[in-house]
Amino acid sequence: MILDRFRIDGQVAIVTGAGRGLGAAIAVAFAEAGADVVIASRTKSQLDEVAEKVAAVGRQAHVVPADLSDLETSAGLAAAAVERFGRLDIVVNNVGGALPCPLLDTTPDALAQAFNFNVTNAHALVRAAVPKILETAGGGSILNITSTMGRLPGRAFAAYGTAKAALAHYTRLAAMDLNPRIRVNAIAPGSILTSALEIVASNDTMRAELESKTPLHRIGEPEDIAAAALYLVSPAGKYVTGKVLEPDGGLIAPNLDLPLPDLS
Repeated sequence: MILDRFRIDGQVAIVTGAGRGLGAAIAVAFAEAGADVVIASRTKSQLDEVAEKVAAVGRQAHVVPADLSDLETSAGLAAAAVERFGRLDIVVNNVGGALPCPLLDTTPDALAQAFNFNVTNAHALVRAAVPKILETAGGGSILNITSTMGRLPGRAFAAYGTAKAALAHYTRLAAMDLNPRIRVNAIAPGSILTSALEIVASNDTMRAELESKTPLHRIGEPEDIAAAALYLVSPAGKYVTGKVLEPDGGLIAPNLDLPLPDLS
């Protein structure tokens, strides 16, 4: 049965930034497909809610409230997974982000912070996880969450877009180094209806602009990304590595213009 290829029964996954939004949806989807999950983010109450959803489908969640901007903390999730579940198969580097800021107001420190939070952080967990995956599972999958702004030019996204573009190419480079036993892929979501988009989505004018400039004429849902994630980490995607999947509604240009003036 083709649907059996989407099962990850008995596997163990780490999902960072899993308290809400994309991370939460991915963690629950993995549980529905048969995996136990290590879920990490800052807010324990949010993680507990996700853990309840995981338990409701018969799987286990190990909750790790943590500041994942700390590299040692991120790297420590690999050991936590093996200690709790005895193995590690899948890593999802979902935590990341940076606020929009005009180019000339983006300090070098801000650019460095965006790179560290989105790329260096992911690398720290990958370095810690790969030996554990090889020792306990023999092989596995790593998935990085980038962004459509890592490939599309838009004003005020110098820090965020540059960091996500770097993470996309890191994915390709890591895949080459970790072949053939560990596959490495990425997802570059478009506009997804999470808490990060609440302010825009709650404004009728801005939401209408988002939808009209998206070829599929709708905002994405977290489950759209969770389904893509499951494909890439499961046997359904076993012939895919070093690729960036773009579930973005068909975007070829940014779908919301920030009101920044031209240089005079």
